[in-house]
Amino acid sequence: MTANLLEIRGLRKSYGPVEVLKGVDCDVKPGEVISIIGSSGSGKTTMLRCVNMLEEFEGGTIRIDGEEIGFETVNGQRRRKSEKDIARQRALTGMAFQQFNLFPHMTALENVTLGLTLVRKLGREEARALGEKWLDRVGLLARKDHHPSKLSGGQQQRVAIARAIAMSPRLMLFDEVTSALDPELVAEVLQVVRSLAEEGMTMLLVTHEMRFAFDVSSRVIFMNQGSIGEEGNPREMFASPRTERLAAFLQSSRFD
Repeated sequence: MTANLLEIRGLRKSYGPVEVLKGVDCDVKPGEVISIIGSSGSGKTTMLRCVNMLEEFEGGTIRIDGEEIGFETVNGQRRRKSEKDIARQRALTGMAFQQFNLFPHMTALENVTLGLTLVRKLGREEARALGEKWLDRVGLLARKDHHPSKLSGGQQQRVAIARAIAMSPRLMLFDEVTSALDPELVAEVLQVVRSLAEEGMTMLLVTHEMRFAFDVSSRVIFMNQGSIGEEGNPREMFASPRTERLAAFLQSSRFD
C-alpha cells in the first residue's frame, strides 16, 4: 500500500491540437489539503476533472490508494476500464463544482440522500439520518425541506458539499466553489471547507481565494501553461516565489 492517497504521473490531456496538461506529476498524502492556483487556462480544472474521469486523458496514470483510475494496460495496450469499474472508482472521490448542480425539483435533503440510496444502496431511514447529519454539519438542517430556489447561492453550494461528503469519499475535489457566489456569500462556504480541512479530510482544491489557500493549505501547486510551475509550503511560496511567473500571478491576485 502506497503512502500516497493520490498519485499522478505524467498526466497529459489535449483538446484537439491544444495540449492542456503537459506531463503533470502530483502526490497527495492522506489528510493533506492541496490548493491549485494559476491563471485561467493553465490546466487547473482539467487536472481536477481527470482525477475522477470527468475528462478522459491521453497519457500518464492516476492512482487512488494504488489503484489505477480509468485505464489499464493489457498486453502492452492502454485500455479504458469498463463503465462499471469507472463508476465504482468515481465513488472514491467527491466533487463540488463552480455551479451547484442541485436537482431543482428536490428538497435539500432529497438532493443529499439521492446518491446514498441509488449508489450506496442505503435504506431510506439510514440515508435520511446521514443526510440530516451532513446538512446539520454545514449549518442547513433547518432548511432541509427547502427546494434550491428557496436557498441562497451560498446555501445551495453548502448543500452540494454536503451531498458529496455524505458519500464518504476518500478524496474531496473542490473546483472554484466560490466563483459563482456573490462576495458576501463566499465566507460561509469557505468556512465549511476550512472546518472539513481542520478535521483531516484529504482535499484537492482549485481556488482563486489566495488568503484562503494561504491559511488552509498543506501545500500549494502553481499551474503555469499546463505544467506545475512551482509547488511548496504556502508561506514560503507566497513570501518568496522562486519564479517570475508566480511572482507576477501573486502580484495580480487578490489577497485579503
